[in-house]
Amino acid sequence: MSQSAFESTLAKARQTLLDARAANGAWEGELSSSALATATAVFALHLFIEHATRLPEEQEVVILDRSTERACRKAVNDGLAWLALHQNRDGGWGDTIISFSNISTTALCWAAFAADGGPVNAYGSVVAAAEKWLAEHAGACDPEHLIPAIIARYGKDKTFSVPILTMCALAGRLGEGRSAWRKIPQLPFELAAFPQRMFKWLRLPVVSYALPALIAIGLVRHVKRPSWNLPAVAIRNMIRRRTLQLLGRIQPETGGFLEATPLTSFVVMSLVGAGEAATSVVKNGITFLIRSIRTDGSWPIDTDLATWVTTLSVNALAIGKNFQQMIPEDDRRKIQEFLLGQQYRREHPYTLADPGAWAWTPLSGGVPDADDTPGAVLALRNLGIIDQRTKEAAAAGIGWLLDLQNRDGGIPTFCRGWGKLPFDRSSADLTAHTLRAMAAWKGDLPIDRAARAKSAAVRMVEYLVATQQADGSWLPLWFGNQHAPDDIDPTYGTARVLLAAHPAAVLGAANPAWAQKLSAAVDWLLAAQRPGGGWGAGHDTPPSIEETALAVEALADIHAGGIVEQSNAASHRHPLVDLVDYDRIRQAILRGVDWLIIATDRGTRFDPSPIGFYFAKLWYYEKLYPLIFTVAAMEAAAAAVNENADRAGA
Repeated sequence: MSQSAFESTLAKARQTLLDARAANGAWEGELSSSALATATAVFALHLFIEHATRLPEEQEVVILDRSTERACRKAVNDGLAWLALHQNRDGGWGDTIISFSNISTTALCWAAFAADGGPVNAYGSVVAAAEKWLAEHAGACDPEHLIPAIIARYGKDKTFSVPILTMCALAGRLGEGRSAWRKIPQLPFELAAFPQRMFKWLRLPVVSYALPALIAIGLVRHVKRPSWNLPAVAIRNMIRRRTLQLLGRIQPETGGFLEATPLTSFVVMSLVGAGEAATSVVKNGITFLIRSIRTDGSWPIDTDLATWVTTLSVNALAIGKNFQQMIPEDDRRKIQEFLLGQQYRREHPYTLADPGAWAWTPLSGGVPDADDTPGAVLALRNLGIIDQRTKEAAAAGIGWLLDLQNRDGGIPTFCRGWGKLPFDRSSADLTAHTLRAMAAWKGDLPIDRAARAKSAAVRMVEYLVATQQADGSWLPLWFGNQHAPDDIDPTYGTARVLLAAHPAAVLGAANPAWAQKLSAAVDWLLAAQRPGGGWGAGHDTPPSIEETALAVEALADIHAGGIVEQSNAASHRHPLVDLVDYDRIRQAILRGVDWLIIATDRGTRFDPSPIGFYFAKLWYYEKLYPLIFTVAAMEAAAAAVNENADRAGA
């Protein structure tokens, strides 16, 4: 690699990222189109049309006008055409157009084609290929085989298995009448009538964000196949209205629950199936789905990750020495206003989360979480406009994270103590992100909050020490790799935890056990580098731009710590000083940078990989991820590259 190639690649990537800003100065990004989202939206719209057009003309409430009907029919037809066009060669579908086929998405797409209202057998070959795939992977397409296969994919967590089966039943894929619902678990929607603050004690079979699905899907199962337990039936009938009212109260202004097409679609189709098509929840959900369709007939899995990609972009660019020159003060103030405007100032009506946090999107369907909150807190520091408003916002965000900390010392995503289901348990990547955010604002926190942060940081480090894998890696929650065993991506988790090495020391939370664990993690990351210089999700997976960039950034941060921090006070020194081979790290960085230069065609193309996990392990890719991560990696690697150039010159 030449110095000029590095500088040219970084300059082009940096400028491309700067040019990607929207008019408000922030970044919006673009999520991948999703076969799963498209299938659920198509079927929800189809079921709504079928129900609405069968109602008698003398009905008092008109739920479908001509304009809406035309829009719905066009969306259904366009969506089916998109699904047919993007069926994988093996007959199945993956969550994105570059994802491997999986049983969840394939079953939903198969069910969606029950909405085909065109010529006879217009999609006959598509359906036949899907049925062949399902038979090969579930044993057969009949309910006796398909239902256990789908339930087995998710285990005890019914958050997604029951919605899939519900859509298959509504589409007639599991049989006719009551028998179609025989093996679909009854979700206890009646529990939603309890005060929301009691939910964590009720051991709900779904995660915290899935309350709308619990209500709507539980209701349609109750209507289609009531229990033989007459008292249970009576109770459910009695509180039906109350739970529907709650559903209406927590529906966002946009109509989209979590801004998520699948969740909103499941709610709409279930309410229609339960005879509740005239409710405002259905009307608003239909509006959201129609507004969310793309020009090619597809839907993304969520509207956008605008807040998340904005904070990622700011924090990546801020690694560079000339960040404040890259983005003039007026533009940085625009971003600051955007971020400050997204902080929740009131209790969230959905999750009852306290004020002070951020969600992944500025839209009303977002939910405060523990990855976007530290990301925003870090971005506010990196923007360099440290006024009183910013200090107060950062302190509130850190206070929110401290209140979220679990008993095990780790940080969960949404709610403290809801349970052990995915997204409600502690996570290494979120815990590390929180450590970084707290360290960035250590000197500006109120005395009492600073003391809490130090105590909490000690427990966070203990959690990370306890949860490191035997091979030295850490596992993340929100990112994966479809080539890896169990879809897990230890490269992401390990890289993100390594970035918290020095922040933990700044907070006074480092200890000898932590340092040894970090050293083992560096060894794992170095050993995971592929022969060509890139990284995948481990030793035997193909490399990607995203994972290579993440690994390079983490190693470059450690390399910089070895150079800069040796002169600092012992309590603030990088924990890995004297424990790692810096020359070996530098060589790995240089090889990784070389790989990125080639893979991005010198900063001119950034092909995304489906490494993002959405709710319920649904894959996505975001077009800005490879660009953002490359900029962060190369900005961080600059010192190692320059050092190498100096050595070469000498």
